[in-house]
Amino acid sequence: MTSPAVGWSSPEVPASQPLPEMVVPAYWSTTLGELMPSIGAHLDVPGYTEDAFGLPHSARYVVVLIDGLGWNLLRRAVMAAPFLASLLGGAQPITSAVPSTTVTSLGSLGTGQPPGQHGLVGYTSRVPSTGEILNALTWESDLVPTVYQSKPTFFERAARTGIAVTTVALARFQGTGLTEAALRGAAFVPFSDESAEELRIALITEAALRGERSVVYAYERELDHFGHVHGCGSANWLQQLARIDAMCERLRAALPPQVRVIITGDHGMVDIPSDQRIVAEDDPALMAGLSALAGEGRFRQLYVDHEPVRRVADRWRDRIGDLAWVRTRDEAIDEGWFAAIDDQLRERWGHVLVALRGDWAVMTSAFPREYTLIGMHGSLTPAEMLVPLLVA
Repeated sequence: MTSPAVGWSSPEVPASQPLPEMVVPAYWSTTLGELMPSIGAHLDVPGYTEDAFGLPHSARYVVVLIDGLGWNLLRRAVMAAPFLASLLGGAQPITSAVPSTTVTSLGSLGTGQPPGQHGLVGYTSRVPSTGEILNALTWESDLVPTVYQSKPTFFERAARTGIAVTTVALARFQGTGLTEAALRGAAFVPFSDESAEELRIALITEAALRGERSVVYAYERELDHFGHVHGCGSANWLQQLARIDAMCERLRAALPPQVRVIITGDHGMVDIPSDQRIVAEDDPALMAGLSALAGEGRFRQLYVDHEPVRRVADRWRDRIGDLAWVRTRDEAIDEGWFAAIDDQLRERWGHVLVALRGDWAVMTSAFPREYTLIGMHGSLTPAEMLVPLLVA
């Protein structure tokens, strides 16, 4: 299957579109993975001693993760989000992990570890033991989540300490593979109707007041969904941001002052024009030597079993040029994309990694649903990597 929305024929980039520089996460310092350990330091959770962000001290925290809320996106849309904008003040961006995608970011948030340690390496990836391509969002696999991601989570550690730990999220996420792999250990409080915002606020408030110390993780997914479907530059996306902004303001008002609210995102987003989508299958040089192709449009993972890896990487560099950062797995590890790698997890990453720059994407007929997306993410550009850390 070839998408009709392919206009790529040359690696040249128009001079009017300067390409962004790479953002490599400062793991153990200023990434999403340090958020829960920083809270743990205030709550006396064993093993967590440092607050990387200087969070206000409290015995109760609510962490609101807004899927798709990038730092750059929020700053350009402050008129639609007056409450969130009021929190920017002296706030600084932090970064997601690599790739800048929900699976990997939630892995880091939940475990307090970089991807090199938790091994949730992207939206889709090859499982070394079976050769299957795992979609870690849907988890349509026999893989046991607690085995595939066996590192303890922050939620497990906090719960063992006697802290009241709660997840408030859509009911269909309860018990899913990704929830069990990345976020297990919290009491799951579900809601079935995302539009019932007052119920959601009431559930979060009730959970925040449990026990003598508490942490609540509250997940909001619609901004990301509207960005994928309509684009993060669309009126639909702005309307969702305005709705979420108002809900966050009402949540803050409903909670006692001593409960600290932390609002963040898991990645940003880039809108991809229809004529800037490279379909790998349309170029024999790109497909040569590949055993499997996974990842997502902005961050492709190429698995190479029967040809020198560097030769495949060089072919992709020759064909795509400056439109992407093309690295072998070892080069990416050496550059710090994933932090130190647990050797048992190394083979989960592609042998060659293709991180797109500007507003380009690499598509594949293996994942036809991706052709329908407008907003995408996964790469190492500032638009995708930077997320806010707001304290209310």
